[in-house]
Amino acid sequence: MSNRGYEAVIGLEVHAQLKTDTKMFCGDATSFDAGDNENTSPVSVGMPGSLPVVNKKAIEYSIKTGLALGCQIRRKSVFSRKNYFYPDLPKGYQISQYDLPLCEHGKISFFVGDEEKHVSIVRAHMEEDAGKSNHIGDYTLINYNRAGIPLLEIVSGPDMRTPAEAAEYARTIRQILRYLDVCDGNLEEGSLRCDCNVSVRKIGTEKFGTKVEIKNINSFRFVEKAIEYEIDRQIDEIERGGKIIQETRLFDPDKNRTFSMRTKEDAQDYRYFPDPDLLPIIVSDELVGKMRSELPELPRQKVDRLQKEHGLPSYDANVLVSEKRLVEYYEKTAAFSKNYKAASNWIMTEILRNLNEEKKEITQSPIRPEQLGQMIVLIDNGTISGKIAKTVFQDMWNTGKDPEVIVREKGLVQITDRSSIEKIVVEVLVANQSQVADYRGGRTKLFGFFVGAVMKASKGQANPDVANEILLEKLKG
Repeated sequence: MSNRGYEAVIGLEVHAQLKTDTKMFCGDATSFDAGDNENTSPVSVGMPGSLPVVNKKAIEYSIKTGLALGCQIRRKSVFSRKNYFYPDLPKGYQISQYDLPLCEHGKISFFVGDEEKHVSIVRAHMEEDAGKSNHIGDYTLINYNRAGIPLLEIVSGPDMRTPAEAAEYARTIRQILRYLDVCDGNLEEGSLRCDCNVSVRKIGTEKFGTKVEIKNINSFRFVEKAIEYEIDRQIDEIERGGKIIQETRLFDPDKNRTFSMRTKEDAQDYRYFPDPDLLPIIVSDELVGKMRSELPELPRQKVDRLQKEHGLPSYDANVLVSEKRLVEYYEKTAAFSKNYKAASNWIMTEILRNLNEEKKEITQSPIRPEQLGQMIVLIDNGTISGKIAKTVFQDMWNTGKDPEVIVREKGLVQITDRSSIEKIVVEVLVANQSQVADYRGGRTKLFGFFVGAVMKASKGQANPDVANEILLEKLKG
């Protein structure tokens, strides 16, 4: 992104809460809806003498994620203490990983518009989350439910150049995490958060500018807006003759601006050292092989397959694959109907529109995929027309009944018998003789009027192709 002769250099740190039942180093629950300080124990509130024990499931989830991100998995990784005083970090340090992270040297690819982008993953390391401060008037109340929840911090290389690229990278990471089912990716509840590192430099310059970190952004739209603002702010500062200072800033979405939170510490300020209470993690080849075997088909692979095997356009494939449950719904519908494009069309138009109107998820659809597949079969075998199908669909949505039941109960079977349709056509032409004369006099646009009249007279049940054919014959006179 060229901006007044400058380009931005952007890297993201994505903090993903892992979907384990218990915390990283103790048996406390991780449920989001628990009462304040309900999910706590001596370990998570940092009582002296309490000792951490590593959560095996968190390690497995981290390895699986690392593999999906194309990372190398270290066979020996170490937990370190990051001495970082914060009111909601009760021990006065955070257990994290420093020089020996579990996953490193990965890469992901994604599209921004038609352009494919490649971003390196420097590392993905495990750590524990901090508690949460709630500021009420002059008081600060601390909820330790979140303290100790397992986090995987995924650190990108400084490979992105535009806010749109950064937002799409974050969406891609979330999509992969949700496909793996290791993180619910809920930005509103804070189970996925983004820190953005932004600097600017003159185009053509090799050296990076001074990096500023924008902390804890919880929406992809805000990732884009925060970076846009920060790029402009840094260029303004440089052009005024000022200097960019390394600091941590926060984004205020209401004012659409970033503001300083604290001067940024360097690694030495955290005084990392291996945690004496935790042994190194030794990962066996067998465990890595097991996690690799459990990897699902990932989004990019699924998009490619749907285009290749189902003949879907790129747009359809990307919309359907955007959410794991959505593409599962599509694949069940397609398997039943054998008409891939029709399955895609009905889901992308009618299903998604109704879900959006009612603010529901695909898992809450009152129409099951096999029912939608049955309806598509009824259209394809000529039992109902596409127009009748719209009525059948809405009845299915409202009642949850199977399409065959609705068609039978309402007598909606398509009329395909030529003589029956011819009789309706003749009645329509007799009732509209002046329009027939106008048509024969050259007003051929009236053909649509006759089609509509025939469909109305047949209650939408006449086969449109047969009706059109008979109309053309009769109107020739």
